[in-house]
Amino acid sequence: MKTVSTSLKIIVLFLLLAPRLAQAQLNGNYSISGYVKDDHGVALNGTTVSIKGTNNSTSTDSTGKFSLVTNAKLPFTLSFSAVGYQPQEFFIRSANTPVNIQLTTQALLINEVVVTASRREEKLMKSPVAIEKLSITALKQSPGPSFYDALENVKGVQMTTTSITLKVPNTRGFNSPNNFRFMQLADGVDMQSATLGVPLGNAIGPTELDIASIEITPGAAAALYGTNAINGLSNLFTKDPFRYQGLSFYQRTGVNHVDGIGIDPSAITETAIRYAKAYKDKFAFKINASYLRGKDWQSNTRLDQNPGNLKTANPAYPELTGANNAAYDGWNKYGDDALAGSNTVSIKGIVVDGVARPNLTVARTGYNEVDLVSPDVSNLKLDGTLAYKITPNTQLSYTYRYGRMDGVFQRGNKISLNGATVQNHKVELKVKDFLIRGYESIENTGNSFNVKPLADNLDLNHASNSAWGTAYKNALTAYGNANGGLTSANLAAATAAARAAADAGRVEPGTPEFNALRSTIIGINNWDIKSSLIPNAPATGGAALVQKSHMFNGEAQWDLTNKVKVVDLLVGADIRVYEIIPDGNNFVDFSRSIADRNTPLADGSFGENVIYKKYGAFTQVTKTFFEEKLKLFGSVRWDYNPYFDPKFTPRLAAVYSPSENHNFRFTFQNGYRFPSLFEALSYVNNGRVKRVGSLEFINDGLGYLNNSYTQQSVTAFNAAVKAASTTGDDATALANRNLLQVADLPKARPEQITSYEVGYKGVLFDNKVFLDVDAYANRYDGFLGQVQVFVPNGTTVGTDAAVLAMLDVNRDPTTATSANAASQGQSRYRVYTNAKNIYNNYGSSLGLSYNFYKRYTVSGNVSFNKLKAQTASDIFVTGFNTPEWSGNFSFGNRELLHNLGFNVVYKWQQSFLWESPLVTGRVDAIHTFDAQVTYRVPQYYATFKVGASNIFNNRYIQYAGGPTIGGIYYASVTLDGLLSGNNK
Repeated sequence: MKTVSTSLKIIVLFLLLAPRLAQAQLNGNYSISGYVKDDHGVALNGTTVSIKGTNNSTSTDSTGKFSLVTNAKLPFTLSFSAVGYQPQEFFIRSANTPVNIQLTTQALLINEVVVTASRREEKLMKSPVAIEKLSITALKQSPGPSFYDALENVKGVQMTTTSITLKVPNTRGFNSPNNFRFMQLADGVDMQSATLGVPLGNAIGPTELDIASIEITPGAAAALYGTNAINGLSNLFTKDPFRYQGLSFYQRTGVNHVDGIGIDPSAITETAIRYAKAYKDKFAFKINASYLRGKDWQSNTRLDQNPGNLKTANPAYPELTGANNAAYDGWNKYGDDALAGSNTVSIKGIVVDGVARPNLTVARTGYNEVDLVSPDVSNLKLDGTLAYKITPNTQLSYTYRYGRMDGVFQRGNKISLNGATVQNHKVELKVKDFLIRGYESIENTGNSFNVKPLADNLDLNHASNSAWGTAYKNALTAYGNANGGLTSANLAAATAAARAAADAGRVEPGTPEFNALRSTIIGINNWDIKSSLIPNAPATGGAALVQKSHMFNGEAQWDLTNKVKVVDLLVGADIRVYEIIPDGNNFVDFSRSIADRNTPLADGSFGENVIYKKYGAFTQVTKTFFEEKLKLFGSVRWDYNPYFDPKFTPRLAAVYSPSENHNFRFTFQNGYRFPSLFEALSYVNNGRVKRVGSLEFINDGLGYLNNSYTQQSVTAFNAAVKAASTTGDDATALANRNLLQVADLPKARPEQITSYEVGYKGVLFDNKVFLDVDAYANRYDGFLGQVQVFVPNGTTVGTDAAVLAMLDVNRDPTTATSANAASQGQSRYRVYTNAKNIYNNYGSSLGLSYNFYKRYTVSGNVSFNKLKAQTASDIFVTGFNTPEWSGNFSFGNRELLHNLGFNVVYKWQQSFLWESPLVTGRVDAIHTFDAQVTYRVPQYYATFKVGASNIFNNRYIQYAGGPTIGGIYYASVTLDGLLSGNNK
């Protein structure tokens, strides 16, 4: 009886549980599939299909088909989203529910989601700071040759193109080719090259086929991202291998230099391939490869930045102006650095028309950049990702990225990159509310070299400055003797003849001798002219750039909102460690004596590796009020570098949304920037001027902080001595000693920014107009930059010997002491330090998009940036380097006819002054047009694109000393989604 009762209970329990067991069985792995089309019935490729409230998602292939394997409990809701279309949801009651979705076109991005502004997902319209998003559709519609060129069209972005392979964005002022204040991320990995000191976003980042979207935050972002983001950041997102599967191929062929100026018309090609595959929504992988090659833009501006009327030239010689300037210092010429007070000789005893003249300053002839740098460039990018979903909401992934590039960029000097490589290894664990990421970056500069020491040492191999100056003076005297003396009428011809005589026997570009010596110099890793430190070295210094480093970064982020409940709470922490391998020329082992730092040890190394590190942590709280119409943000970040005191960085923001379509914001934030690796620890042995980092201990034994004169005052001092005396004698020098200003450089500290921003994002007139307006005001305290100072050797500033050490006679870098017995000469340092003034800049930008008819859209933006004038001079020029007004206007239709679209963009900016240690000069206004036409053939998975950047080939430069940029005309084909399969 007991057995019957037990059996009956089991039967009853089975009958009760049978439906649930059946449902549970059904809720095992099963597949939901269907098709997605647009409002014209055209298949939509790349539409995201996800189960609402989970991370389980996939995407449609080129036929619009999707297949999603899941074990989710029925019923549930499927969400469909595609860029440029209104999101849609579909309720799934059973596994065999047919799913055929049609999405409605939405030209404006009013429902877009961004993550960069607050490090978590939020609506673009309700971001607490200015942010721009370029979706995959916008990137495809861009008329630029590559997706990265689309950044030039973003509101408030100023692009600096140093090479075809290297572009550096900036926002809100203080632009430079090696931008330490603007962070570039790619899937969370910092793309800043540690030792080179330049962002490499497009050189080692995603390929054309793997880019999914780009988010750009202009202005300070240090409160959440740390000390490299005080001017803004860009965040590049790649395609998820679970969502974007199949084989894709891209080929672009174009031509540049179409006018044949400098270089004949040349082909520029780029090839890319991508393959991704997922298996049962558990494991996925993707691989990418791309290769670009072409002829680079050339820097060949022949302007003189040291005209004859300047104190650094020869104002007492009005005959020697323009093309006859003996102290010519060309924008893109090196070895003739008269403005910096190096590579010059001082010719005494000049008599013109029977009257004695002051010393004549003559610059060495030097070499043009186009004769030193090859225009051939290439860029190879490889990456691969392995991803495994431990659970539907927990994913572990590993990514390897490799970039190899050629090109030119500007730091203190021009650097020619040849085979420079960067490798990234990244491991990431992503849970629904938690993220932990670690990555390593490995750098190697390959066969790169510094252009200035190459030019210097080509000239010095011919003759020292002293010997060259003697030959010049002898030839000048001989010319005068042969022509009845020097006169105003023949002085220009006499100086030209003297230069030709002094240069006789110098290697000339294009000759085998020039090529052989050039190869020798760029193979020597010692830029100093004192080459005796290198065994068996020729009688010249070198120009090789040998930099190798490792950078380790670990970070974690935890969203505690579901645990705290009362507020949305996000916390995070990170650590970064740089390890530099000393090369004896850029980075050194500071534990070694000053005399030994540039000398290799017996094992060939230059000492122990150098470590530079920093730590950080942040917390962010958000809370909504008044039925989510008001959202308040508060965050604070702590950053610590062992060389400086810890810094706290707050951010407060409020977003008020009286309706979904109108959003007002206000943001206050503070930010600190510790000196970058190069700014902190560089020790560049560059002939007469040693470039040194900002850390105080580097000064030990050198004296540039408190025993030096400013370069500006030394220039003024020498000009006064020349004007008052025809011989530059000691008595005249001592009489003008009050013109020398002691530098008294401050102890380095982190650069600080305080920023205020207001803005509005709104959608008007029945969702046809999108308006985005912002205004900002920034305050920089302790701005980091470079100043050149002169240290009197063997004495202290203020003494007679120190004064005499500043005379022109001491400017021969081949001699350790001067001709004056009272002086031991001078040492020159270019020092990274803080400005003494506080700088304020302000500006505003406006963006407008209008979907005025069907899919026709016009868009435009305009930006204003202004630096408040200073009442007192500073120890160095900060270089705002930004036009007051800039903007662009576009007109397009992504589907003018069936599968046919076009886009035209007009870009402009005002003329502005560019200031840098290398070149200072005006950049002319820019007016260019870009255009493209795209035709899709869905049945063949193909997209054809024909376009041009700078279609009218209006040649322009973006910064003083930079390359002249012309038109690129191209055609491309993309095959996307071949062999695609979704979660099969």
